[in-house]
Amino acid sequence: MKHLLSLQDMTPEELVETLALAHEMKRLRGTAEHPKPLAGKSIAMIFSKSSTRTRVSFEVGVYELGGNPMFFNKDSLQLGRGEPIPDTAAVLSRYVHGIVIRYHSHEEVVELSESGTVPVVNALTDRFHPCQLLADLMTIEEHCGDLKGKKVAYIGDGASNMAYSWILAAKLAGIDLRIGAPKEYMPDLNSIDLPEGEGTISCIEDPMEACKDADVIYTDVWVSMGFEDEAQERLETLKPYQVNDVLLSSASEKVKVMHCLPAYRGKEITAEVLDGPKSIIWDEAENRLHAQKAILARLMES
Repeated sequence: MKHLLSLQDMTPEELVETLALAHEMKRLRGTAEHPKPLAGKSIAMIFSKSSTRTRVSFEVGVYELGGNPMFFNKDSLQLGRGEPIPDTAAVLSRYVHGIVIRYHSHEEVVELSESGTVPVVNALTDRFHPCQLLADLMTIEEHCGDLKGKKVAYIGDGASNMAYSWILAAKLAGIDLRIGAPKEYMPDLNSIDLPEGEGTISCIEDPMEACKDADVIYTDVWVSMGFEDEAQERLETLKPYQVNDVLLSSASEKVKVMHCLPAYRGKEITAEVLDGPKSIIWDEAENRLHAQKAILARLMES
């Protein structure tokens, strides 16, 4: 694995190994045994989109791995003044040992990875969010055990970067994924190359049916950055897909609820569910740190 641009870059075996390392990183945090694979190395962090969890978890993670995190917003670099991405990639490759990038265009992140000579980690694009998914899978392992055969219902905008990332993750991990979404927000499964794996993907318009016997119910915001002009239409169309106590009644008695945050109580999820006993959302947020440390460690070793 040279880069992590999406979970298409991983095999099922690499996924298992990365998750195992993430659990180990969490166990060893704060101890003398914690590895420092980034000692003496600098990681450029390029963020053109605002962030809380991604920025803090990567900065802390690089530091705890012994490295030097260097944060840049787009306007801090000549990218903001029109320098071509290949030129930026070529120059940064002479200075730093890796690049973490949170950017609007997935195609431009791919171009960056192809133009430079150091590992590139996609910290979110308009198409995929692989770091979040590794943290999600890690969290499910902690609370539900082995991933294979688990039933996960993704409820809401099924054509989002998170939904597409879940499709790849489910295939790799052997998960039974149900996308519960209105037809206008269903994913186009023909638009992505599915990795090898035993997972299954179903697209279901009825949210109660999608959540039937689910081990995990997952949701995300309905209005992501770049879709503000569609806000009213999205809120109205997706209203029946709110994660609430009625929806949970269709799932397993031991169902866990997840959300990649930030969350808007009263819209995609109720406060009672987000802050309730079935929520594992705060563990999920913490695990961004440990999963990303595992990603960086594996890329720096390869």
